[in-house]
Amino acid sequence: MDVPLWIALLVVGYLGIKLFRPPVWLICVLLLGGYLLADSLFGSVIDTAVK
Repeated sequence: MDVPLWIALLVVGYLGIKLFRPPVWLICVLLLGGYLLADSLFGSVIDTAVK
């Protein structure tokens, strides 16, 4: 099943805010940082490390 990245980010952000109650700005920074990191040179390095 292929899920668009933006839907997955919304779900993770929503669950993170509801379950852990961190500041909203922290969730936004982490999600945006992860999205930008996945699209960079480090994305392939992280992909091979996770697999």
